[in-house]
Amino acid sequence: MTGDHRATDPAGRRQPTRHVIVMGVSGSGKTTVAEGISARTGLAFAEADQFHSESSVARMRAGVPLDDAARWPWLRDLADWMAARDAENVSTVLACSALKRAYRDLLRQGPPTVDFVHLDGPAEVIRERMSQRAGHYMPASLLDSQLAILERLAPDEPGLVLDGSLPPDELVAAAVDRLSLGTGAHSGRASR
Repeated sequence: MTGDHRATDPAGRRQPTRHVIVMGVSGSGKTTVAEGISARTGLAFAEADQFHSESSVARMRAGVPLDDAARWPWLRDLADWMAARDAENVSTVLACSALKRAYRDLLRQGPPTVDFVHLDGPAEVIRERMSQRAGHYMPASLLDSQLAILERLAPDEPGLVLDGSLPPDELVAAAVDRLSLGTGAHSGRASR
């Protein structure tokens, strides 16, 4: 988790924080894009996978998809993390699948506002990416289960949908521009 974008104006007064969740199925590029947004803006970055329990990681590593009972505590931890950063006046960007509307609703219970960036792309492109990455516990075999439960952003949900097959730099630039995130000069470490 990196970044320390404290939302203050030049006079040091607190400004509203920003909280962005880069969402999509595994292999869609969430982490790469979220890290890029963090680097460009100074928003504190966190990878939602780091919040999973050991038992959930073991299930996924074995090719067993998580059910909602395993996801709810994880999602609450993520909402709590964003709320704690908000209380510290720190803006955040989180890489998180957030596949269902109900999951996103729970995540929005953390900080006062959350914007989503949904990286959507063809399954064959995502499957190819997953087969090429090394060291990740999420096997490509679970992609179909994620696609089956994916509920795309509804018109009333704050955020945007980007073509995940575009180069990461273009996705980062589009997210920063379309969400009016600007640039930050702050850096440092954010705590979980």
